Amino acid sequence: MAIADQLKALLKSHVEGDDERFYSVAMQLAAHEAKIGHGKLAEELRDLIDQAKARRGLPPKGEKNTVPINRPRGELAGLLAVSYPKDRLGEMVLDNVLANQLKRVILEQRQASTILAHGLSPRRKLLLMGPPGTGKTMTGSVLAGELGLPLFQVRLDGLITKYMGETAAKLRQVFDATDRTRGVYFFDEFDAIGSRRGLTNDVGEVRRILNSFLQMIEQDDSHSLIIAATNHPEILDHALLRRFDDILHYQLPDETHIASVLKSRLSHIATKGVSWKRFAKKAEGLSYAEVVRACDETLKDALMERRDTISESDIRQAIQDRCQMAARFRKTSR
Repeated sequence: MAIADQLKALLKSHVEGDDERFYSVAMQLAAHEAKIGHGKLAEELRDLIDQAKARRGLPPKGEKNTVPINRPRGELAGLLAVSYPKDRLGEMVLDNVLANQLKRVILEQRQASTILAHGLSPRRKLLLMGPPGTGKTMTGSVLAGELGLPLFQVRLDGLITKYMGETAAKLRQVFDATDRTRGVYFFDEFDAIGSRRGLTNDVGEVRRILNSFLQMIEQDDSHSLIIAATNHPEILDHALLRRFDDILHYQLPDETHIASVLKSRLSHIATKGVSWKRFAKKAEGLSYAEVVRACDETLKDALMERRDTISESDIRQAIQDRCQMAARFRKTSR
């Protein structure tokens, strides 16, 4: 149905008092905006529809009979999980190089029409490398949030394990989706399909998956962002590197960045005179995620004990506990 027909149907249903038809056409308009890449507008339209339904006593968003825009259906439901992040770049603690790379991606995406009009392509195929907990997954959410796009996380268990022998066909469905629905498509634990051909534990199916991915990402000319993240860059096939527009390297935080995380999350409730630098030194070696968990444990303890403030000893204990847990985990994973 053309947009003009949808607008006429929208007005006609309103005049006739046909609420069901009105909301149905409104959702079609929202779905159309999502399909052409206007994810933020689509979300706003959907929220307005849900608010209108709530005022009239109709099922609000989240009920079983409501279907979020862009929810994967059919076989794609087992391959993609969709969300609509609100995260922003300013919420991440990054080194200058990484922050500038992400700012450049966001800027080029926002100026994509101008770049494309001059025969150039904006950055949109990104490879993220680094230890666990350093912000790779958060990057996918931030890019989706900054650009007002849905975030589609590729379910590797559905792609590889469940459909062994049919993986190339399922991978093709994912890449077809990037063309139909603009969004951020996130391949986490990418080494599961991107490991080097010829490794001692390599099997024929894995080689076929990698070859298919190489071909599909090279041929992909959609307007979606394709992001692959790995904790093990050393085992990636070298042919992958030239298929991505940019490679982003993530590192464990240094003392300065750890202090920044601690202060931003705890200063509002901590007693005066806390030395964030001293605590950062004790937490050196933890990932961003582990530092955040230590902060959250401190806050939860204060809430459960009905305390309005946290002391240096509270912070010290949380960091010490998290360091011990991290050390045990790393020892068992060797």
